[in-house]
Amino acid sequence: MSKRIDRQVDRHDSIAEIKPDDWNRLNRAGYPFLRHEFLLAAEETGSASATTGWTPQHLSIRGADGRLQAVMPLYRKQHSWGEFVFDWAWARAYEQAGLPYYPKLVSAVPFTPAPSHRLLTNGENHAECAALLLGAALDLAREEDLSSFHVQFPHPDELDDLGRAGLKTRKDCQFHWHNGGYRSFDEFVQQFSSRKRKKVKRDRRHVQEQGIKFRWLRGEDLDAAMWRDVYQLIAITFLRRGAMPYFSLDFFTDVSRALPQNMLVVLAERNSQPVAAAVFYVGPDTLYGRYWGADADYNALHFETCYYQGIDFCIANGLARFEPGTQGEHKVSRGFLPVTTWSAHWLAHDEFFSAVGRYLEEEGRHIDDYIDAVDLHSPYRKPTAGSVAGNK
Repeated sequence: MSKRIDRQVDRHDSIAEIKPDDWNRLNRAGYPFLRHEFLLAAEETGSASATTGWTPQHLSIRGADGRLQAVMPLYRKQHSWGEFVFDWAWARAYEQAGLPYYPKLVSAVPFTPAPSHRLLTNGENHAECAALLLGAALDLAREEDLSSFHVQFPHPDELDDLGRAGLKTRKDCQFHWHNGGYRSFDEFVQQFSSRKRKKVKRDRRHVQEQGIKFRWLRGEDLDAAMWRDVYQLIAITFLRRGAMPYFSLDFFTDVSRALPQNMLVVLAERNSQPVAAAVFYVGPDTLYGRYWGADADYNALHFETCYYQGIDFCIANGLARFEPGTQGEHKVSRGFLPVTTWSAHWLAHDEFFSAVGRYLEEEGRHIDDYIDAVDLHSPYRKPTAGSVAGNK
């Protein structure tokens, strides 16, 4: 149900209350996971719902002419799972003080740790619209006595908007690959030192020697039976960690039908039988790695399926970047370099907010030091080759 919570801002209990074309028009950068179809599938399949602790509270602004001017994906959260920005220590501190940390308010894409815009506007009066959205979110948190408001993985150009609204920024890093205009994978690895280049080639050779071959499948190539095979492989990997995949099989089939060109599955086969799979989303200039699974332990297959095949795809399709997800220093030796990522936070309790602010300043310095240390282990022969200088 839509509800007016500010003179100009509406709150929506489902993204279905907003027309797909209106929402997608504001997703000007074309992020596949910020498309209406993606977020709607997450809600309608129950992956992001009150049952799973992700209650939609999306915000929108319309102009005097009724046209949609700005939106922000927003959820009331009952936990911190699926955000990939870790505030468990804050939750424990609240608990020890006898205060509730949950529920909280979060602007994020469910289960998707990819930097992208959270304040989607038509480009006109952006600062004014951003201030209205953030102000409405903070008012909502206060009125409903929520502990906090968080914006996870915002785009760097939104940091000023977040700071003006009173949120404190938090720094972290991921490992991304940047396309240097390579014509082939071999040309790419020629930028490596001899030792690192041999390591990558050895990885790829191990996979070939196991008789494993690959297919790149887009949404239109994947029928229900194939998705069941892929999902089973993904689920095996999650189950080994004692959990089920965040997204359901229905979610993947719905997104695959709705956004076929934005979906990519790298399928690894042995004797024509699926043995591993990786799921990616394809944006206008970026490949996003998300999930992976295999039916057994194969030498170097994870590196090949999740990283080398993705790089091959980017080179073949002229994509500028490959963002494979969170964590993983092992990515550095495969050509992925550290890039700063961000989140922003507001806590209702003044004392805790001040303490968190001091912690974030110190943590940010450690992240800078960490990025500098990782950069020293770049596999590239020259410091500038393929480098983005950590995007600090």
